[in-house]
Amino acid sequence: MKLLPFDYAIRNLGRSPKRLLLVIGGSALVSTLVLGSVAFSRGLEASMNSSGLQTNAIVLGSGSEESVERSEIPAATGPILAASVDGLAMLAGQPVVSSEIHVSIPVANADTPTVDDATAVLIRGFEPMAFAVHPQVRLTEGRWPARGTDEIAAAPEALAKVPGVTLGSKVLISGIPFVVVGLFDAPGTVMHGEFWMRLDRVTQLTQRTTHSLVVAALGTAELGDIDSFTSSRLDLEAVSMLESEYYAKLAEFFAPIRLLVLVTAVLISSGGALGGVNAMYAAFSSRVREVGTLQALGFSRFSIAVSLILESTVACVTGSLCACLLGVLLLDGISIRFSMGAFGLSVDGASIACALLAGLLLGLLGAIPAIIRCLTLPIPSALRS
Repeated sequence: MKLLPFDYAIRNLGRSPKRLLLVIGGSALVSTLVLGSVAFSRGLEASMNSSGLQTNAIVLGSGSEESVERSEIPAATGPILAASVDGLAMLAGQPVVSSEIHVSIPVANADTPTVDDATAVLIRGFEPMAFAVHPQVRLTEGRWPARGTDEIAAAPEALAKVPGVTLGSKVLISGIPFVVVGLFDAPGTVMHGEFWMRLDRVTQLTQRTTHSLVVAALGTAELGDIDSFTSSRLDLEAVSMLESEYYAKLAEFFAPIRLLVLVTAVLISSGGALGGVNAMYAAFSSRVREVGTLQALGFSRFSIAVSLILESTVACVTGSLCACLLGVLLLDGISIRFSMGAFGLSVDGASIACALLAGLLLGLLGAIPAIIRCLTLPIPSALRS
């Protein structure tokens, strides 16, 4: 069976530049939306996976396994845990146990302290041992807040939520100005969008006598040892789990949002897909006489169909490649901020593969209506059209 030359299909793409641009544009739109939705899902999943370590166990209030912001445990839980469980990791002769408070509080620029400018940001109350259980965090400028002072440290995405605030600026929290004395980052984790304040100051600010959770580095201990501790201390009303397990559950909580983003992208991209299909249909339907001539010259309908599919696929994949290039240059790493912190869009191999697959399917399926229109006519009717 004789096929039409490859360059015949490529040359035909330039016969109608406007239609070609419309097809490429429609494919690029579809691929961009698919790329963005997959990058959103992958970025959120990667952020959750990077935020929790399998070497850490957390103790939090019973019934608050899916939200540390709702969790409350006695302030003495950390010291009791450190004294009761053997085998925890040690640092400078002390068990690596970090008591923390996680609370979302409106934060505003102290220079423009209006209600409209206040944005809810997650504030983490910490003690120095927190750096041992959260090695992802590193100070980039300034210093960490001192104990008992109105000072605070900020991650880049936390600062982005409060415009005009930099190192040395003041932020207004519950009517009290706090000086930003340090900048830190924790790329790829939810901590990249938090403010950090000393634990005692958060306790005073929120007027609470409890903590949110305790994070413990396991060392040679096992999660079962922590479970035994929480089971035996009923007065603490606490449960334990691996830190990675907590963020895995949190990722499951956001699964409907990820699905909604994907479905929305598919629905919106259908408009671009229909536009590309219509343009390809119009381009091919105007060539009915040409198709009839090719059949009269001895080319089979199958070989003509292959050539038309090749034209459509090349145009649509070109649009997908443009979308991938724009995605890598413009979308990769863009931060999405939410109440618990921030995460970045991840334009990785999976995202690019999905975008290219969308373009390929659009090229293959988009050519089918036009092929049916061109090849179902008898040769005499096609030649007279």
